[in-house]
Amino acid sequence: VQLQASGGGLVQAGGSLRLSCAVSGTFSRYTMGWFRQAPGKEREFVGAIISTGGGSYYTDSVKGRFTVSRDNAKNTVYLQMNSLKPEDTAVYYCARLLQSWGSTSPADFDSWGQGTQVTVSS
Repeated sequence: VQLQASGGGLVQAGGSLRLSCAVSGTFSRYTMGWFRQAPGKEREFVGAIISTGGGSYYTDSVKGRFTVSRDNAKNTVYLQMNSLKPEDTAVYYCARLLQSWGSTSPADFDSWGQGTQVTVSS
């Protein structure tokens, strides 16, 4: 399976962006997640959505601002980011969860695609 994230860019604080992750291969059976990595920092979990789209979970710092969704007919998962802050600046990645619903560990995810850069200016 291959994943390709897109939709990043430069935005002012308070603005919005919508990231997309196109998946080739098996998609609809898996929980899909988003992570981010800022320069000099470890990869950080952002949010994930269950295979049916009926459930999701997020890291505390993005709750109420970010929303993960998916379209199984299009093999695509999305990350809607609102009220962006400079501390949201990072490369954003999508990945597939292999086990443990509710996991936030990168070790439980695979098929990392190329990331997309999000830069939030103050």
